[in-house]
Amino acid sequence: MKCDKKTMLLYAVTDRSWTREQTLMQQVEAALKGGATCIQLREKEMSDADFLAEAIEMKELCSRYGVPLIINDNVEVAVKSGADGVHVGQRDMEASQVRKRIGNAMILGVSAQTVSQALLAEENGADYLGVGAVFSTSTKTDAREVSHQTLKEICQAVSIPVCAIGGISRDNLLQLKGSGADGVALVSAIFSSSDIEAECKALRALSQEMISK
Repeated sequence: MKCDKKTMLLYAVTDRSWTREQTLMQQVEAALKGGATCIQLREKEMSDADFLAEAIEMKELCSRYGVPLIINDNVEVAVKSGADGVHVGQRDMEASQVRKRIGNAMILGVSAQTVSQALLAEENGADYLGVGAVFSTSTKTDAREVSHQTLKEICQAVSIPVCAIGGISRDNLLQLKGSGADGVALVSAIFSSSDIEAECKALRALSQEMISK
């Protein structure tokens, strides 16, 4: 399955550490109302049973807005919940193995930090790449920064969509203009906001400007 480049424009990655007055579902719906084009459900501390129940509920929500739901890392939860896809990192299951497990109908996203990783991921069936961290980030303390030159080289090397991730905010998003990235993935820039819907509208407009020639 090929992933539309438009899906990458504003890619929201959940982080329940930012849930306060709102539930995670309420936060995600606010992001969808604000124009998020893809949602990734990321749960590192949750049991598989609870993760699956949440994924099923999140899939129903995303379907109402016509936006794909991607599950982070957990291939079984992705398959059982009927999610649209799964995203794996370099330390997770090999992309080729994930593709065998999920079949051709589901979206497969893979993290990449180098051109060689990007090319291998594409060869092994990835539909899109998440490349970063393009700026320093507090969300993933072990994330290695990827230079903007490397991001550009990756975008030029592959034919699948590329989404930049890591430390991106309103303040620095336009620094990625000209990189070739098809969009941006954000965590805290979206979910730490006191008005997620308004923040997503602003970020989507900036992302649109970023990809414009």
